[in-house]
Amino acid sequence: MSNGKNSITVVDNRNGASYEYPIIDGSTGPSVADIRKFYGETGLFTYDPGFTSTGSCESKITYIDGDAGVLRHRGYAIEDLAENCDFLEVAHLLLRGELPNAAERDTFESTITHHTMVHEQLTRFYQGFRRDAHPMAIMCGVVGALSAFYHDSLDINDPHHRMVSQHRLIAKMPTIAAWAYKYSTGQPFMYPKNNLSYAENFLHMMFATPCDEYKVNPVLAKAMDRILILHADHEQNASTSTVRLAGSSGANPFACIAAGIASLWGPAHGGANEAVLKMLSEIGHKDRIPEFIKRAKDKNDSFRLMGFGHRVYKNYDPRAKIMSQTCKEVLDELGVHDEPLLQIAMELERIALEDEYFVEKKLYPNVDFYSGIIFRAMGIPVSMFTCLFALARTTGWIAQWGEMIEDPHQKIGRPRQLFTGVAERKFVALADRP
Repeated sequence: MSNGKNSITVVDNRNGASYEYPIIDGSTGPSVADIRKFYGETGLFTYDPGFTSTGSCESKITYIDGDAGVLRHRGYAIEDLAENCDFLEVAHLLLRGELPNAAERDTFESTITHHTMVHEQLTRFYQGFRRDAHPMAIMCGVVGALSAFYHDSLDINDPHHRMVSQHRLIAKMPTIAAWAYKYSTGQPFMYPKNNLSYAENFLHMMFATPCDEYKVNPVLAKAMDRILILHADHEQNASTSTVRLAGSSGANPFACIAAGIASLWGPAHGGANEAVLKMLSEIGHKDRIPEFIKRAKDKNDSFRLMGFGHRVYKNYDPRAKIMSQTCKEVLDELGVHDEPLLQIAMELERIALEDEYFVEKKLYPNVDFYSGIIFRAMGIPVSMFTCLFALARTTGWIAQWGEMIEDPHQKIGRPRQLFTGVAERKFVALADRP
């Protein structure tokens, strides 16, 4: 391949034929070669397992530069948003394209707050699950079932319907997630309270009971709000791509988000912070850390340190820097520094930031490493970790879904394949088969 000024030329070495494809420049980041006509002109498909070199869509929402450790939403650095905004301001930014002014913020917050209740019949839906069902299984089912209750916002071609669905999903996800936890513990559901913030409401529904008045710790509420911001969107990852692919068929938004939750559940994606806690438990004591560090460096050993490095970031994950500070604030507030697993985690962090092997390979602690520690310190069970990820990421998913629906160039997703099976066979009757 050779690059022209505004195009790329592909030469077929089999016959010498050449094909030219235009280069499209984005506002920042790598340009793309427009190969939409590639198959029609060459008779070939491109082969890209995992789509690591493929731009599947055009988007204006989130930008990542993994080499530089950059994450921006609508042009704003994640550091600035996490420091200066609350989660609903960031949700407004992702959905509407701009940070809200004071009046817009009040209106948006009121809208979300007054959509937090779910249809009362959904309480009986939970009872159809086994008591020991994983909360993510419950969330998949309940979110998918929302389309059976909210028929007045299912027309994806109606902008007002799309907006109402977006508001409902963002508003109801804390209730759905908290109730999944309550159901697993056998405690009664706690209903949302309109005088609480988004993060406060979630913590209240998680930990309050009818027996006592529950007061949300402001330090923990701030930490939860920041965690939600840091997980709100992350470009075209597996779950976001799943939401877009499901949406490209015209599926309703509730079904699309349920599909995203199912994709997020995978241990290679949203389950990473849960894997961190399992790894810390396996290590067991900080005196055993050198043994596991040695194993991590041995390429013939299958053991891997979870929570270090990232598929995209080849530098320090910008979210991890913020999460590290949040982690320290939570641990200080709760006074749980002596907890064995937290001691192991803190020692692992120190080693990873100083050890030449980790520094050279840029295996820095990532956002999953710190979020798992924070959740454990706050008393959130491991089974709920991925649910909190889904709660936050719903905002990004539904913003990406809305952008896809409004994109005039979007088509139903239909990846192609490199077929390596049997080319053709003659049919053999049952009696004649050996």
